[in-house]
Parts: sequence; structure tokens; C-alpha cells
Amino acid sequence: MKDPIVQIGALILREKAKPIAKKDFGTKSLKTLIAKMKKSLVKEKYGVAIAAPQVGASVRLFVVAGRAFDEEEEAGGGGDEKIKSKMPDKVFINPELIRVSRKKKEMSEGCLSVRGKYGAVVRHEKASVKAYDEAGNQFIYHGSGLLAHIFQHEVDHLDGILYIDKAAKLTDDPNV
Repeated sequence: MKDPIVQIGALILREKAKPIAKKDFGTKSLKTLIAKMKKSLVKEKYGVAIAAPQVGASVRLFVVAGRAFDEEEEAGGGGDEKIKSKMPDKVFINPELIRVSRKKKEMSEGCLSVRGKYGAVVRHEKASVKAYDEAGNQFIYHGSGLLAHIFQHEVDHLDGILYIDKAAKLTDDPNV
């Protein structure tokens, strides 16, 4: 079966994605794209977020899985049991990183578009994102730890940058 998520080598992953026009908020085509992204994300055991270019749309949009917000709350909770997310998936339309901490941290990253690899990437420990939700309401979300990493990884996707461009070294994913 063909992977529904665009894989490394596809030109769309290296393009700078275009902003979504205000007039397109709430349209059937945008709702369909968001639904496709959420559907793709829910099928991924280790996926915590997905950017529109990863499903073939070169627009500035990403979705963070609700479980990523749970992990933020339960940091250090341990255990591998599957828990139903308390948070819904969160949609970020036309996201901008508006603030990042000076302090940085190295974390292991993977990507649904670079299957079978992981790499250590140094990113800011905290990041604030300004974006719009599906209804066109602007919001600011402050993330630290995993969420801050996710925000930076996804904004990079929208700028045509993959984590492998920043990783010190890549290793094979033991889960593949």
C-alpha cells in the first residue's frame, strides 16, 4: 500500500508553503484538508504532528495531536500504556513563531516524511506560536519541552526545511 504521507525526495517538502487566505477559512476545501491531516495523524503510532505539505498541500497549516499536549502535562509520567487523549488535535493555520527561549535543548526527532530514521536536533526549549484556528480566530500558544520542539519542527516543514538538515547525526529507528 502506498504511504499516504509524502516522503523525502518529493519536491513539495522543500517548498516554502503559501499562507492560507482569510477568505478560505471555513471553506469545504480547507475543512477537507484538515480532516485528511487528522485522519493521517491518527493512524501513526509515533506521530505527534503533521504539516500540510506532508499530505501534498503547500499551505501554511499544521495539526498537533492531542496526545502531544497530554505528554506535556504528564511529562515524566512514564509507562507505555495507550491513554485516550484528554485534548483534541489542535489546528494551527498560518503559524508564526513569535518568541523562543535563549536556552536550547537537544532532543531526538523523527518525521513521518523520513521513515525509519531519528536524529538529535538542538532547538529552543520554549516557543510561542501565533496562529489561527479553523474558525479564523487568532490565538497564541506557549509551548515548552516536546511542544516547543514540535512547533519548531512543523514551522520548519512550512519553510521547506526537514529535521535531517539540522540533525547532528541520523540513526536507524529501532521501531521500524
